[in-house]
Amino acid sequence: MNWFMASLSGLLFGFGLILSGMTSPAKVKGFLDVFGKWDPSLALVMGGAIAVGFFAFRFAARQATAWNGEKMDLPTSNLIDKRLIIGGVLFGAGWGIAGYCPGPVLVAASAGSLAALGFVGAMMVGMVGYDWFAQRS
Repeated sequence: MNWFMASLSGLLFGFGLILSGMTSPAKVKGFLDVFGKWDPSLALVMGGAIAVGFFAFRFAARQATAWNGEKMDLPTSNLIDKRLIIGGVLFGAGWGIAGYCPGPVLVAASAGSLAALGFVGAMMVGMVGYDWFAQRS
């Protein structure tokens, strides 16, 4: 059941990204180009996701178990620290330069985009590098 729900959620997410055009780096870069030819479509997609997520998380916070029967495990920390800020800046810089963030890049890579595959490789190096660094800190 867990595998099925995860797969169904992933497919729904992926189709939403494709339908909205968010797998295109040009869309993301157009959104970030606020002093040029700004494309607000990403803001609309994010707004829709935030609206759905807001109500879904409010509902989930009142539940003891998830739909699959497992214990509900939602984040409890709202701490904004140096690691969060530095991580956000690095994430945003990579996102802005490449025009990809992790969800859309996986969809684009699965469709065979060589640029997306290269980004996924670099993202994996970054993840392994973080694990290596975190173990030594």
